[in-house]
Amino acid sequence: MKIKSNARKPRWLAAGLILLAAFAQNGYAKGQNDRGGTSPAAAIINIGSLYEPVNLSNTEGGGQGITEAFMGNVYEGLFKLTDEGKVENLLAERYTKSADGLTYTITLRPGVTFHSGKTLTSADVKTSYERIVAPGSLSARRSIYQVVTNIETPDPGTVVFTLKTPAISFLYNLTYVFILNDDGRDFKISEDGTGPYMLDRWNQGSSLSLKKWDGYWGAPAKNAGVVFNYFTDASALSNALLSGQIDIITAVQSPDALAQFENNRNFIINNGASSTKELLAFNDKIPPYDNMNVRKAIYSAINREKLLSSIWGKYGSLIGSMVPPTDPWYDAALVNANPYDVGLAKRLLASAGFPNGFAMTVDTPTYDPHPTVAEFLKSELAAVGITVTINSISADEWYSKVLRNHDFTVTLQEHVNDRDVVYYGNPDFYWGYNNPDVIRLIAESETVNTPEEQTQKLLEVNRTIAREAASVWLYLYPQIVISAANVSGYPLNGLNSQFFAYNIVKTN
Repeated sequence: MKIKSNARKPRWLAAGLILLAAFAQNGYAKGQNDRGGTSPAAAIINIGSLYEPVNLSNTEGGGQGITEAFMGNVYEGLFKLTDEGKVENLLAERYTKSADGLTYTITLRPGVTFHSGKTLTSADVKTSYERIVAPGSLSARRSIYQVVTNIETPDPGTVVFTLKTPAISFLYNLTYVFILNDDGRDFKISEDGTGPYMLDRWNQGSSLSLKKWDGYWGAPAKNAGVVFNYFTDASALSNALLSGQIDIITAVQSPDALAQFENNRNFIINNGASSTKELLAFNDKIPPYDNMNVRKAIYSAINREKLLSSIWGKYGSLIGSMVPPTDPWYDAALVNANPYDVGLAKRLLASAGFPNGFAMTVDTPTYDPHPTVAEFLKSELAAVGITVTINSISADEWYSKVLRNHDFTVTLQEHVNDRDVVYYGNPDFYWGYNNPDVIRLIAESETVNTPEEQTQKLLEVNRTIAREAASVWLYLYPQIVISAANVSGYPLNGLNSQFFAYNIVKTN
């Protein structure tokens, strides 16, 4: 989801023969993709990832994988969030904002066409935005986009957004909106974007291939195409890089495998800035999770430092709320807001009326690292009398059962977006957290005049949700990208799970 929570779609485990078969199906024989024999502009970049899309639509539960493969590569927004976290013009050539902050007039970049050959117009921007806010949209930020009350298209090159209230994050939020040619096609299985690549083939369960588009309006891609190769087994992913079957891993999920790459001149290890949080999320509307002391008791019963170390070794870090250090409203002191203390956890449970604990079911996605995390939590919570039943569900089931229908009590999930503390200001979001003060502060944070005022409002939100243990923020993933030594030009930070591929170069 663009949740980012966003889920990964597990498909297959074996690396060797299956990977080679996938390459052959895409017309990319190994001889064309090894570390020699092709010029950089003719090279196909083989990318390894654990995040296969559920489908190809970012408004219909495509998940983290579609953002990783398509954002900036196949689809573009009016504005772009760079790998350093800056907002830059993309399909928008320029914009003006009214004095009252309620009207944004955006002039589109001329000469832009979709992959189908259709010219980009303001009508395409309007329909693309309307897809995000339409009933049934699975965009996690859908409520935020409803700040727009009207979209006008006075001419093909101009789009005018009218807002209910001033929104200091409006341009930032526009970086998430894919601009597409909404011609009635099924975007779950096809695309029509403006990016430097177009979809070649999606072999569900193995790979997704993008080919360079010669009609791109901007600087052309520096390679001939990319293939996202999908794994569910993190060790198989690492082995594929070691054997030369892939050129780069977007985000390493097997810390134990890192030793194979360290002190090896054939590979480069990059540790970037992460915004991916591992959460134990409650349905805060359902007893006993509507009781703050129950939530805090569960938090304090979990040795998060031990959990992080058991999964990531020396990598990753602990956080105390939804806000990572890359967000301006991060507060390092919140790491200890709900300390590991079994005695405290028992006292909190007793005060909430559960001196002997209770039974808890955790809906757990079947892909790494969630099954391992769930088993760890089961062991930890048993010490305070909470009996955990692990209900394993696929990514598809998680989207329908948890995100869409809110049919759960407790779930594990990773949320990848930066600045996503604002989800706690939406009581209709899947976890149902509903604090009027938090809702007010988040709303006010958008109507302020300066980033400093916004930061102060969201710092208070950050501290409130930590104090009330709205969720359990187990740890912050590391952002480890590993590549072959002859590969360069890839993004390091993966903000919001995007992975721009167009500057990647592979030399002989």
